[in-house]
Amino acid sequence: MDLAGAVEKALRESGVTWRRVADCEWGLTVPCGGWELSVGLAARGEMLAAQAEVLGPGAVSELELLRRNRTLRLVRFSVTAAGAVYVQGELPVACVPASEVDRLLGLLVAAAEALRGA
Repeated sequence: MDLAGAVEKALRESGVTWRRVADCEWGLTVPCGGWELSVGLAARGEMLAAQAEVLGPGAVSELELLRRNRTLRLVRFSVTAAGAVYVQGELPVACVPASEVDRLLGLLVAAAEALRGA
């Protein structure tokens, strides 16, 4: 199965609201920590990348994010120059079955939900 097929299979099976934004780019919205999380998913070079803004500037310390990053797999938190907190993750395009797309998105949302609930 090609990348687009694997991603769209995982999205269809997940039951979340999603849309195809462009060739090999998708957007999805999931409930997370009391409000919606807007996730972007796109092929970037040889990687399938997912990212979402989790919290606005000043909501959590960068040291807390570093501590949390040590416990995460496939995903991590990052901070923009403006201080917004993102969660992001990547998978190699060469090995992206639908189950791994689902795993990446599940870990991304779980990390965001844990941070929002902290």
